Amino acid sequence: MGNLKRFSSLALTLSLAASLAACGGGNNNNNGANSGTSNDKANTTGNTSGNTSSNAASDNKIDTSEFETISYVMLGDKPKNGQLEKVMEKVNAIMKEKINAELEFKWVEWADWQTKYNLLLASGEPIDLITIGTDWLDTWGNAQRGAFLPLNDLLEKYAPLTYAEISQEDWDQSKFKDDIVLIPENHYTQWVNHGIYYRGDWAKEFGITEPIKDFDTLGKYFQGVKDNKPNVVPFDVAGAPGTFYTGFATSYTDMIELPISTGYALAFFGKSYDERYTVDSPIFNDQFVDFAKKMKEWGDKGYWREDALNYKGDTRGALKAGQSGADAHHTGTFKTLRVDMDKAQPGSELQMFAYSDTRGNLISMPITHGGTSVGAHSKHPERALMAYELIRQDEEVYKLINYGLEGVQYEIKDGRRVRPAGYDDARDSFYTDFWGGRMDKFEIPTDTEWSGMGDIYKKYDEIKKPFPYGKFVFDKTSVDPEMTAISQVIGELMPSILAGKAGDPTEAVNALRDKLKAAGYDKVKDEIQKQLDAYKTLIEG
Repeated sequence: MGNLKRFSSLALTLSLAASLAACGGGNNNNNGANSGTSNDKANTTGNTSGNTSSNAASDNKIDTSEFETISYVMLGDKPKNGQLEKVMEKVNAIMKEKINAELEFKWVEWADWQTKYNLLLASGEPIDLITIGTDWLDTWGNAQRGAFLPLNDLLEKYAPLTYAEISQEDWDQSKFKDDIVLIPENHYTQWVNHGIYYRGDWAKEFGITEPIKDFDTLGKYFQGVKDNKPNVVPFDVAGAPGTFYTGFATSYTDMIELPISTGYALAFFGKSYDERYTVDSPIFNDQFVDFAKKMKEWGDKGYWREDALNYKGDTRGALKAGQSGADAHHTGTFKTLRVDMDKAQPGSELQMFAYSDTRGNLISMPITHGGTSVGAHSKHPERALMAYELIRQDEEVYKLINYGLEGVQYEIKDGRRVRPAGYDDARDSFYTDFWGGRMDKFEIPTDTEWSGMGDIYKKYDEIKKPFPYGKFVFDKTSVDPEMTAISQVIGELMPSILAGKAGDPTEAVNALRDKLKAAGYDKVKDEIQKQLDAYKTLIEG
């Protein structure tokens, strides 16, 4: 992701020590607490007892005499086994020593996460740090609504190492208009292209001897499960199999995703990589009706539950228990799920049909797929950035946040993270869902990731095309009501089409198209096209 710049561990350690020297470890020199700007209190110093100096100090001094609690909003279900609290005791001891603050995670849980996330940002709640993603969390839309604090005048002082290691080009991709509104996760290598996981052992049993690369062969696999594995759901899903919409666009069209959120599913794509400045939509593609017919056929055949739209069960747990024949997510999940399945279902040989396998339609990830913003109503943004700097740049804090406690959650053997003897997943598992600033330099290889991922990454690297919309920010001011209406239509009608529960597929697709048109689809499309034309001029001259 981005141009990976590596600093030596020693240099980083020394730089971090220098940048935090004003904090004095125990000498809690401070920032502008509760100010909302970088100017208040910037000229005072303090000590561990909280007594402040009456003399003006250098502008480089940061006043941390007032203890502050920094909130950080994560996407995911809050851990419930008590391990998070134990890890955070260690993290917050360091936070208190170095910046006189504590970190408190808040969670937007996966049930109806899209709505909850946007409502939280719209509520005016004084959020300090929050996970963002321009291609899945409507970051630009929320920026347009004023949800994030501009960081231009804060970063260099309160997160100097992070500010220095991110290139100007990457900062430019982190701006809404002229303001930096996010810190990108641009020093972490990952792929999150989506697809279907299936059991290789069962595929061979059903006569499928080559890796699955298309929907027709996937259908044969599902039918094989249906015919040969009693009490197993071919593809157990909680809700509609929404992954297939992405799969259709990637596998059967040349379209590439635009970073323009329309809720449940993206309505607007680039026509192709070669015609990336032309707006298109899978929904209005001629093949979309055939796709809807396939979804109804698969639903009628029982490839997923009859009540999938209302089902709330643990479908990944069903896969591990041998009660589901497939699962869906992206490459990042597959690399650990393969190892889990090797243990839970020995010999299962879990495989991944990535939708890019069909025709090589694969775009590199944007550097802003993950990242962190400061909420517009944060009461102490300066200390929030200092806390973020510690997570991203202090190796000890980084490992605690990402891995947990050494000796409890992991041990290091031969340079790899392994589970300690006696590790129990229910009792000892730990996560923070920190996707806001991971760093390759601190990552430790783990035995929980499948050793075959190198070959998969190599395959992707051979076909990938660079992400073309890094500096494109859609301004929806003139079409905001239409965008809202389009999102509502898609959320209302798309799930039943994907689950094959919308009645006649042709009529259902036509109804979706008609309602999108009535909601203002053409007006929005024209506005996107106008802005893409301007963007093309910006990029290509």
